Amino acid sequence: MGQPAAPQGAALRPAVPEPDPATVRPVSPFLRPGAGSSQALSALCVVALLGLWWAATHWRWVPPLFLPAPSAVARAFSDAWHGRIQGGEPLWVHLQWSALRVFGAFALAAVTAVPVGIAMGVSRIARGVFDPPIEFYRPLPPLAYLPLIVIWLGIDEASKVLLIYLACFAPIALAAKAGVRSASTEQLNAAASLGASRLQVVWHVVVPAALPEILVGLRIALGFGWTTLVAAEMVAATVGVGQMVLNASNFLRTDLVVMGILVIGLVAWSFDLAVRWAEARLVPWKGRA
Repeated sequence: MGQPAAPQGAALRPAVPEPDPATVRPVSPFLRPGAGSSQALSALCVVALLGLWWAATHWRWVPPLFLPAPSAVARAFSDAWHGRIQGGEPLWVHLQWSALRVFGAFALAAVTAVPVGIAMGVSRIARGVFDPPIEFYRPLPPLAYLPLIVIWLGIDEASKVLLIYLACFAPIALAAKAGVRSASTEQLNAAASLGASRLQVVWHVVVPAALPEILVGLRIALGFGWTTLVAAEMVAATVGVGQMVLNASNFLRTDLVVMGILVIGLVAWSFDLAVRWAEARLVPWKGRA
């Protein structure tokens, strides 16, 4: 039997040489926008800001009353740690009281806001009940309703904790509500087809799908809690980092004010890093599925 006839024009096509494996350039894998570590750049940025701060104070670009030198802030930290400031309380006592107020209110907000947010996401009745009051008070600054809280609860610790609680509640609830949408219809239908009840679907499908958004809401709420701390400690507080900063500002102790701001920022940042660490281990599938 004869060979099959080659298509017309096949003889006119030039033969394509096989590529040499040694000369083939490997293709880099696709990376998501923003992927990669930024720790070195962050460290460089911090060093640059510290250098700019030192230069501005060393060459007196800014008067010391407005921006104290890093050495003055370091001395203020030493004085505050040993109680050599107005009020006589050491810095660790101020930190202890501030942490109790912030993290106590934050824990109460997390325990109550996550179920409310999940309920708002899965039930139109819960959404109709809770959504209007949350959306109403969420944009209000804490100082707007602080006088009302003082009238209700007085100037004890309850008013301070409630103020921080309200600041933390809304972002956690809204994050949990938004996270409910992360559960796909296929996942819900698959669980229902396997005989899961509505409560089992919520617990085994909806809550794990919403967990990444909930953790983001916790991080945001923790920042709001420290932001509201100064306003909360304005209510006849005698101890607390916010009260220490306000007291120092009355005496034009700018070094203590800057030191207090740095302490609040570093404490809040450290706990934000702790939440990020927990997020990486609780939801390792985030961004991959």
